[in-house]
Amino acid sequence: MTEFATRVEDVSISGIREVFEAAGEDAINLGIGQPDFPTPGHARRAAIEAIESGQVDAYTSNKGIRQLREAIATKYDRDYGIEVDPENTMATSGGSEALHLALEAHVDPGQEVIFPDPGFVSYDALTRFAGGTPNPLSLREDLTLDPAAVEEAITDETAAFIVNSPSNPTGSVQSEADMREFARIADEHDVLCISDEVYEHIVFEGEHHSPLKFAETDNVIVVSACSKTYSMTGWRLGWLVGSGDRIDRMVRIHQYAQACASAPAQFAAEAALTGPQDPVDEMVAAFEERRDVVVDGLVDAGLEVPTPSGAFYAMPKVPEGWCEEVLDRGVVVVPGDAFGANGAGYARLSYATSMEDLKDALEIMDDATTAVQ
Repeated sequence: MTEFATRVEDVSISGIREVFEAAGEDAINLGIGQPDFPTPGHARRAAIEAIESGQVDAYTSNKGIRQLREAIATKYDRDYGIEVDPENTMATSGGSEALHLALEAHVDPGQEVIFPDPGFVSYDALTRFAGGTPNPLSLREDLTLDPAAVEEAITDETAAFIVNSPSNPTGSVQSEADMREFARIADEHDVLCISDEVYEHIVFEGEHHSPLKFAETDNVIVVSACSKTYSMTGWRLGWLVGSGDRIDRMVRIHQYAQACASAPAQFAAEAALTGPQDPVDEMVAAFEERRDVVVDGLVDAGLEVPTPSGAFYAMPKVPEGWCEEVLDRGVVVVPGDAFGANGAGYARLSYATSMEDLKDALEIMDDATTAVQ
């Protein structure tokens, strides 16, 4: 009988999924990274109009429709003053596929990939699928990635390092100085920097900075998506920005795996990027208000928690047995070690849910903290 491939056997089901399956039907779910806001109306209408006019009945270009790639390029100039050629962008089936393509196109078997620990669950798994060797790095006390630690970890076998700001799971935001350093490291060591910027617009303090702006070579690739910024997780529309040579190599994989991103989603994404940004501002303001309530509630419960500067996650330090106790009481949180070994002793919770549910959950977590201390 044909056995399973080693690349699959070496990767287990996400710890996030395990928690969901263990939760009751009526549990308050603080485990999912999904905004509880509707997709902006103008984005929905654009998809409907494209469907009704027959524009989405056929494959698009592998790289995506021209007007979407122009919208992506314009966005980087508008938001960050970065000039991007539309030819150096490509639409993908969500940020997840974009990250997968970046690693598959640049990592040979046995090469190392450096990434934050705790960090997004896909970094380790997708590195392994590419045949690479994960090299997770511990974070600073404020849960940001230290450029000096990245530079020290680089070896002759390093293919890439991943930067994620704002961060899932920590909610931390890297400084401009850090991003300049990451760009310098990519340039000087001739190592690829993959910048995961899926939460780029959900920032409460400071500003988002991309290493793409500071790089002097083509050693930075940006991964982003409509998923979080425009509450479009189900639309599965992300993108990559990189040099023409790098985009070309990633298209080679994309054309066989996906052919193209969903056509209706591409028209919706173009409208989201070029249309009114008020829904984004309103959503970010709501997340900031929820952030403050969650952090205050966790501190009042006696937990230590760095104040997240972006995304919509908090990552408190928790006593042993806390996650299980909280889950037993009907609140879904994710144990920190689901995001890497250095996440042990933490929990990740999402405040992308209603204020009412958050307040109820905080009361439960307060009682659970008392029970396990």
